[in-house]
Amino acid sequence: MTEITRDAMEFDVVIVGAGPAGLSAAIRLKQLDADLSVVVLEKGSEVGAHILSGAVLDPVGLNALIPDWKEKGAPITVPVKKDNFYMLGEAGKIRIPNAVMPPLMNNHGNYIVSMANVCRWMAEQAEAMGVEIFPGFACSELVYREDGSVKGVVAGEVGKNADGTPGPRYEPGMELHGKYVFLSEGVRGSLSKQVIAKYDLAKGHDVPKYGLGMKEIWEIDPEKHREGTVTHTMGWPLGGNAGGGSFIYHLENNQVYVGFVVHLNYKNPYLFPYMEFQRFKHHPMVAELLKGGKRVAYGARAISEGGYQSIPQTAFPGGALLGCSAGLVNVPRIKGNHNAMLSGMQAAEAAHAAIKAGREGDTLTEYDTALRAGPVGKDLRRVRNVKPLWSRYGLIASLGLGGFDMWTNNLFGLSLLGTLKHGKTDAAATEPASRHKDIAYPKPDGKLSFDRLTNVAFSFTNHEESQPAHLKLADPKVPVDVNLPKYAGPSARYCPAGVYEFVGSGADTRFQINFQNCVHCKTCDIKDPSQNITWTVPQGGDGPNYPNM
Repeated sequence: MTEITRDAMEFDVVIVGAGPAGLSAAIRLKQLDADLSVVVLEKGSEVGAHILSGAVLDPVGLNALIPDWKEKGAPITVPVKKDNFYMLGEAGKIRIPNAVMPPLMNNHGNYIVSMANVCRWMAEQAEAMGVEIFPGFACSELVYREDGSVKGVVAGEVGKNADGTPGPRYEPGMELHGKYVFLSEGVRGSLSKQVIAKYDLAKGHDVPKYGLGMKEIWEIDPEKHREGTVTHTMGWPLGGNAGGGSFIYHLENNQVYVGFVVHLNYKNPYLFPYMEFQRFKHHPMVAELLKGGKRVAYGARAISEGGYQSIPQTAFPGGALLGCSAGLVNVPRIKGNHNAMLSGMQAAEAAHAAIKAGREGDTLTEYDTALRAGPVGKDLRRVRNVKPLWSRYGLIASLGLGGFDMWTNNLFGLSLLGTLKHGKTDAAATEPASRHKDIAYPKPDGKLSFDRLTNVAFSFTNHEESQPAHLKLADPKVPVDVNLPKYAGPSARYCPAGVYEFVGSGADTRFQINFQNCVHCKTCDIKDPSQNITWTVPQGGDGPNYPNM
């Protein structure tokens, strides 16, 4: 095969991903030195197309980055007015008083937002400062210097045939080189995964943990709409089958965000996270709210849940991990966007100081130190035991122990429990099907609940079908020979977009990958019990096209 030659562009800083972390880094770099050359590469068709978040935004990060964001017209206009927390049973609910919740759980001063729209606005601010932003440019490879440090990325390669060979419309893309490269790809990014492995960044840190978050936007009856109301629930329908819970946020224009999170360390391979979400909407409290309304959008993504003890080394030779690429979500608060913004600012400040001192391509240890010692580290450290407690003891016990631990951290700055370990990875937590019973799920009614393929259409996902599948199998035989007989083929259930299915029966069974449906949640890369699936980027612009997620 002929060696591919690519043009190269040189920048001071190359940023992969136009999410809150990457855009905050870009803006902060320009605030520090308007003459720095900064480029942001986004795999979505536009900024915001691949952004999915709850989201109740703690504005602490944006306050530090752009203090006059209100005057500049940021799409952040719905303050939280009411906070509800319920424990659900199949037909009823018990409200947990706000007074017993640790202060950090209070949403006073926060805002219900579309992070997709917030990122679109942040991109406008960045471009006005001279940042170059290229949407539709998936970054498929890393480029290294001779000393082994990261030099840049390959972006914009398109037009391959299904077998990976160049097609008639093949474009090799470009190499974009930087003195430093920031990876802000979101959860389980393909390049971030590579650098974590190459530089052994996870050494000395706990295993990463994840959840699967699914979300629908509904337009509801105006008489039922309560703008600014935030509701979280735990309990039914998951019960003891898995950890997780729901969120219902009333934003403007009679719309509500309805979301459901399932922790991916569940044991029973028969669990069907998507169907748990659909079943949840039939709870009387939720069904009454949604009755007469209509679903207008759907999406899903993995959520980093490892917290403080699972943050890898965030600086590597030539670059840094930002935001969800480093795993900065505060699990009990279900918030990570504020930490993503703060991490972007801290990385920018470290890179600016290094470039000013004539450095490039080295390890920005100052960033990693600042991240752990600063507001991000403090935010995550005080909730570090909530997730491992839940994993060990279940919902009820963890509510009491986790709440007590958060109170002691809040009042005294310490935990009597120390720092607990997570134990197994989410993939390793999956047990053989022989130890569990199949779970019967109600058929979607087409009014409140929907089948996966119908809902995927509301993610506006599109992939060019002639390209190579971006979901790679290490061994094509494992799904049928191992995962199906041992684990009952869990990929057919854990994927919230219906990408994976087993077709045929007996000796004729084959594993089919419908990559066109993929919403880039990365659950397969995380939960596959054989760790046989690797998620990579499709060609630029492909994937979901989320509106105001």
